Amino acid sequence: MSKESFKNFVKSHPELATSVMNHKSTWQDFYELYELYGEKNEVWNSYLGKNALAGVSSAKSKSSSMSELINMVKSVDLDSVQKTVGSLQKTIGLLQDIGIGGTSTTTAKTPSYEPRPMYKYFDD
Repeated sequence: MSKESFKNFVKSHPELATSVMNHKSTWQDFYELYELYGEKNEVWNSYLGKNALAGVSSAKSKSSSMSELINMVKSVDLDSVQKTVGSLQKTIGLLQDIGIGGTSTTTAKTPSYEPRPMYKYFDD
């Protein structure tokens, strides 16, 4: 068997790619199974889902897609998300400070506050 025939086999069965992406198996494992057993063996049933029931209800498929969504959310690294949001906030603050954040340079500036000297009274 050749690598090209294995590639064609994988292209015709995208379930194998999802199994690799979910870290259930590796391409090396699949290639070894392909070399040992060929394309038409019962060993592929567990990966290709051929032994699943034919009358799968839509509720079961919705629950499986919901579980996939939950697993995807669980795999999100919250620390990296928090760091990214923090850096975005700093960038937005910096842009607002230099005047790009919607403030116009033609507006009149408010006079700065100058504190009254300590030794003067109101009537002086």
